[in-house]
Amino acid sequence: MTVSDLFAPLTFLHGRPMRNRIMLAPLVTQQSEYDGSASEFDLDWYRQVSDGGFGLVQTGATTVEAGGIAYGRQLGIHDDSHLPRLREIASSVRAGGSLSAAQLHHAGHRGNPEFGGIPAPASSTTWPGIAALTTQQVERIRDSFIEAAVRAERAGFDGVSLHGAFGWVLSEFLSPVLNDRTDRYGGSVENRARLTMEVMEGIRRACGPDFQLGWRLSIERYGLRLEELREIAGEILHREMIDYLDLALWNSEQIVTEGAFRGQTMLSVFTTLPRKGVRVGAAGKITSAERAAQVLDEGCDFVLIGRAAILQRDCPRQVQANPGYTSPPIPVSVQYLRDAGLSERFITHLRGWPYFVR
Repeated sequence: MTVSDLFAPLTFLHGRPMRNRIMLAPLVTQQSEYDGSASEFDLDWYRQVSDGGFGLVQTGATTVEAGGIAYGRQLGIHDDSHLPRLREIASSVRAGGSLSAAQLHHAGHRGNPEFGGIPAPASSTTWPGIAALTTQQVERIRDSFIEAAVRAERAGFDGVSLHGAFGWVLSEFLSPVLNDRTDRYGGSVENRARLTMEVMEGIRRACGPDFQLGWRLSIERYGLRLEELREIAGEILHREMIDYLDLALWNSEQIVTEGAFRGQTMLSVFTTLPRKGVRVGAAGKITSAERAAQVLDEGCDFVLIGRAAILQRDCPRQVQANPGYTSPPIPVSVQYLRDAGLSERFITHLRGWPYFVR
């Protein structure tokens, strides 16, 4: 593949095509209002990245329940009161030429009480003194994801993406370490995948035929097992339950160090799966035009860009103009971020990543 291939349109099973192969990774910015409503800073951020040429713009983790919050100033989609500002985001992204997706999120056992979150573990052994979710509570969370997707459709988003990464609730249920349940949501691989798959099936039933559905999957840490995740992903791709799979890798070049796939790239474990009409993409330190094109060569249909988008919201346009493009090196100064147009709220969030802000 060449860099120019990044700018070929990409069709999906449902809805409109993506104008190019560069998707904005779902980035937490912690700049919303405390009730979960989008702020003026959110609106400005999504306007900037859509105008910057991304094919699809996802919101960062957006709460499907008030009790599922993980951070302060986290964007919400758990109440109809959020709809007016969400409509403004969806409208702004569409005006900029990008597809839009709300990333649906529930913190699970990592619900943060400091911000009104309620820890909701799959297992009673995760936190001392906190009981596992009952079967009925799991079903309530499932339904909250589905209701949030309906709300996103009402707001004008092209679709939603399920946050199934980093130990949040959907990821947590997939883990044999964090999920020791004995009901139909625990035990076998099939049972541990049930929550994710019921959410997918429910959204497909509840939303229109042009509504897109993505799934973000991480495959490291939190007790996750690579071989199991490949099996689950293979079934979801085979059944065409989603439009796109977003592989959230820490490094897109990472090599598997143990198990059945030792010596292979993490990426290849999933790109070699039959995918029918589902599109597969990856994130993970993709900071140059050359590396983005290589990821397509390695079997992906699209790439996801995070840190490069923070540094330059128009990085897709920069790549299109310059096939030798490389993102500015990090760490950067606070003043650099201010001059780039980021809000003080977003900058405060980024200060928590010492490798990013000096």
